[in-house]
Amino acid sequence: MSIPGRDPELSRPADAALSGDEEVLRALVRRRDAGSKPDARSDPYRIALVVAGGGMRGAYAGGMVRALEEAGLSDTFDVVYGSSAGAFVGTALVLGHGNDAARIFSEDMACKEFIDPRRLGTRRPMVSLDHLFDEILTVSKPTSWSSLQTSPVPLHVVVTDADDMQPYVMTELDSAQEWKLAMRATATIPWLAGPPVELRGRRWIDGSVGDPLPVLRALRDGATHVLALLTRTVPELRRSDPGEKAPLWARSLDVVVPGLGAMTQDVRRHADSLALLSDAAHPDRGGAHLLAITPARTSGVRGLTIDVDRVERAADLGHEAAVAALRAVDGDGQL
Repeated sequence: MSIPGRDPELSRPADAALSGDEEVLRALVRRRDAGSKPDARSDPYRIALVVAGGGMRGAYAGGMVRALEEAGLSDTFDVVYGSSAGAFVGTALVLGHGNDAARIFSEDMACKEFIDPRRLGTRRPMVSLDHLFDEILTVSKPTSWSSLQTSPVPLHVVVTDADDMQPYVMTELDSAQEWKLAMRATATIPWLAGPPVELRGRRWIDGSVGDPLPVLRALRDGATHVLALLTRTVPELRRSDPGEKAPLWARSLDVVVPGLGAMTQDVRRHADSLALLSDAAHPDRGGAHLLAITPARTSGVRGLTIDVDRVERAADLGHEAAVAALRAVDGDGQL
């Protein structure tokens, strides 16, 4: 797809890549070919999927999840972790909605009903989670929250405590309503998307504020293999100059909650996760197999982009990246 008026730089291949261990994908393919199912594995592994957030950048991850589903790998994972948009994409995988994960961003979310800067400074949030939950996830792309209670592949939703700004995980919740609240919490940023969400006596906000890429969390929970789906190219992830001025909206958040704006600049906080993913000898890996899939190119999508062509292209680029990674280990398989 060509995008009229798109900067040629946006389609240039990334000039760097994360090193990774293809054994992660080989283990998934072996499980698929053996007919392995959750709770009835024949291997001793614990394979985790970690999906990064990033607002509308989640379209990249949506395309990747579509590729995983097409390859028959959805139920080869033992657990899925997600922060913010990554939690929604992870939900699509465990519920078998991989195709919707690739389409929802361009077909339903890239609109002013969902994101409209003109609402800044009004009583209505710039990002309408009401539209997301009451229209998109109810009418356009219906989601059965109660199905998360019985999913054989558990979903771990990362949220941030609004009072201490520390990340926590919500899983094995008791009702569809609690799951819906947890998902709303992981997408909530005060001033931009509404007030903190109250659940089980505490107030919660966007999970990516506290843990934008929970790879280390997956390892500490016992994962032997981790596949991470990233929503930025490697050069974007490594652009973390602390002198770079934060955008106006982030500085505005600091006025509302001191430190919140800085914490939402998750590019600056990916360094630890990138080191973990890139260094096979990293002391926190403990012999685990880690692999990241990143888009090879950028379509120019940012967290609040609603340009349909760019968002659709992001999903295509994510799909291409995942297909390429899978073909490297399964060229004669089901891809």
